[in-house]
Amino acid sequence: MSKSILLVSFMVVQLIASAQPLLLSKQSIIPKPVSVVDAKGSFNLTEKSIIYYEGESPEIQQVGNYLASKLNPSTRFGIVVRSNSVAQTPGNIYLSLKPGDAQLGDEGYQLVISKETVILTANKPSGLFNGVQTLRQLFPANIESAVPQEGSWEIPAGTVRDFPEYAFRGVMLDVARHFFQVSDVKRTIDLMAAYKMNVMHLHLSDDQGWRIEIKKWPKLTAIGGITQVDGEKGGFYTQDQYVEIVKYAAERQVMIIPEIDMPGHTNAALASYPELNCNDRAPELYTGTKVGFSTLCTSKEITYQFIKDVFSELAAITPGPYLHIGGDESHATKIEDYLPFEVKVQEIVASTGKQVIGWDEIALSTMKPNTVVQFWAKAENAQKGVKQGAKVIMSPAAKAYVDMQYHAKTKLGLHWAGYVEVDTGYNWDPATLVPGIGRENILGIEAPLWSETITNMDEIEYMVFPRLPGYAEIGWSTPASRNWNEYKVRLGNHADRFKAMQIDYYPSKLVPWLGSSKK
Repeated sequence: MSKSILLVSFMVVQLIASAQPLLLSKQSIIPKPVSVVDAKGSFNLTEKSIIYYEGESPEIQQVGNYLASKLNPSTRFGIVVRSNSVAQTPGNIYLSLKPGDAQLGDEGYQLVISKETVILTANKPSGLFNGVQTLRQLFPANIESAVPQEGSWEIPAGTVRDFPEYAFRGVMLDVARHFFQVSDVKRTIDLMAAYKMNVMHLHLSDDQGWRIEIKKWPKLTAIGGITQVDGEKGGFYTQDQYVEIVKYAAERQVMIIPEIDMPGHTNAALASYPELNCNDRAPELYTGTKVGFSTLCTSKEITYQFIKDVFSELAAITPGPYLHIGGDESHATKIEDYLPFEVKVQEIVASTGKQVIGWDEIALSTMKPNTVVQFWAKAENAQKGVKQGAKVIMSPAAKAYVDMQYHAKTKLGLHWAGYVEVDTGYNWDPATLVPGIGRENILGIEAPLWSETITNMDEIEYMVFPRLPGYAEIGWSTPASRNWNEYKVRLGNHADRFKAMQIDYYPSKLVPWLGSSKK
C-alpha cells in the first residue's frame, strides 16, 4: 500500500472520529452518577453566556459565583452571575431550587443540558453545588486551568439525575504530626469538594503538637504547638483562622469536624500543663512517631475541667454537629480508667450540644445516644458500637488510609496496615466489609491521611491522588454501579484534569492514563 493511500486512510479515520457526536453517557464522570440519558446536540459556552440563579437566596448566588470562578480563568469570558426574573434565553446556565423531589434528597441534583441552555436544579444549595462539580467534569479538562486556554467549550446534551449513597463522605487531615498552613487546608478542601466529598476531619492534637488556640489554656499552643515530627518548627491555628477555614469549607458544602485526641496521644498537652499529669511533672516535648505512651490523668478533676473548656471553645466556633474525641491507642491508660473516662467525655461533649465521634476503641465503653464510632482497626469494636445503637464511619486502615504506601518502593507513607494501591482502595463495599455492620448502620466513609511522613502540599496530593476519586465514588455511587475495570478507564481519563488542576498525583501503572499528562 502506498504512502499516499495510507495518508488518505488515516485522514478518513480522523474525519470519522471527529464526526462522532459527543455523548453525555460516554463522559468520564467521577463519582459515577445514578442516571445519565443522552440527547441530541451539545451546548457551547461563549463569551456571551451568563449564569442566572432563580430567587434571592445568597446561597444560590454563592454557588453561581463559585461556578463562574471555575469557568472564567481558563476561558477569559468574564462570565457574570445574575438573579433571573425573566424567561430563559439560549446560551446561558440556570441554577434554581425546586424543593419537593424526594428522590434527590438534600444533596442530589438534576442537570439538563440542551443546545440552548444548561439547567441545574436541586432541593437545596448543597445539591446545586454537587451538580456544579459534574458540570465542571463535562467541559474539556483545561477548563480547570488557572491561566487562559484556547479551545471550544462544548458539552454534550442530555440529562443527569444524581444523588449520594451515603451522606457522610470525608477526608481526614492530620495537622498534628506535621503542621499545614491555612492555605494547604483550603487547597485540600477544594480538591475533595471537586469530587463531591463533604466532610473535612481535622486531627488537631497529638503527642507531637497542639494545633488550635484555646483561650483558657494558652500554653497549649505557646508550648505544645511549637514542635512537630523530626524536631522541626510546628505551628497552630488561631481561633480566627479556624473560623476562616470553617467558612471557606461551608462555601464549598464541606463540614469541618475538629478532633482533640484523648486520653492518649496527649503528650503536647501534658508538656504544656503539668497538672494534667498524675505526677504533676511536665514531660519533654516529643518529636518522634511512636504511639501509646501518653495519657491524661483520668482521676483528677482538673482534667475534666480542661476537657470541658477545650470542647466548649471548639463547639462555639464549629457550626457542624460533631466533635471528635479520639480515644485510640490509649495503651498507657488502664482499662478500668479508660472506660469511665470515655463515658465522662461523651457527657461533656453532649453538654455543648454536639454529637460525639470517636475511634472504634471508644465502643469498649458505654455508648451515649448519638455517639458515632469510627472503624479503623478492630471490627469487633465497631460491632460492639453497633450493638449499642451507634452509627459507624467506615475508615478501615487496610483500605482507606491514604498514608499507607502504594507499594514497597513508595518513598512516602507507612505500611503497617499493608500496601494500598489504587485498586485496593476502590474495591470494597462499606456495607459488606464487616459482618454485623450493614448499610443501615453506616453513616458514611472517611479516608484519613496521617502525617508522620507527610510535610507539604505536594506530598499531600501525591498520597491522596489518585485514590481520593475512588473513595468519593464509594461514598456517592451505588455498589451495583461500581466496577474496577470500568472505573480505572474513567480515572485514567482524568489525567489531563489532574494536570490542569496542578495535582501532583501518583501515576499508578494499574490505571490507563490518557492525555498529554500520561507518565
